[in-house]
Amino acid sequence: MSTLPVDESYDDDTYQDGNVLAGPLSEVFAVDVTAAVSSCTGCGSSGPLARLRVYGKAPGLVARCPDCAQVVLRLVRGPDAAWLDLRGTVCLRIPLADG
Repeated sequence: MSTLPVDESYDDDTYQDGNVLAGPLSEVFAVDVTAAVSSCTGCGSSGPLARLRVYGKAPGLVARCPDCAQVVLRLVRGPDAAWLDLRGTVCLRIPLADG
C-alpha cells in the first residue's frame, strides 16, 4: 500500500495528544469521542483518537496519525457551527454506553 505525501509545513515537536479534542468534540458529539477508534487512510493504523497528534496553530485543530503523519481529522469551530472533516479516517468506531 502506498502512502500519501506528507505535508512538511508543520513542526513535529509542537503537537499535543488527541485528548485535547475532548472539549471541542464534546460540543458536536454526545459521547467522549477521544475513546473512539479511528483507522488512518494513509497507513491503516488503528487506535483511539486520544493517540493522534493534534496541532492547533491553524484556524482550527488538525489531528495527524502518529505513525505516518497523515491528516486524520480537522475541526474548525465558528460562532454558530462546527466543521468536522474526517477524510483521513477510514472509519470511526464510537463506543456506546450499555442501554
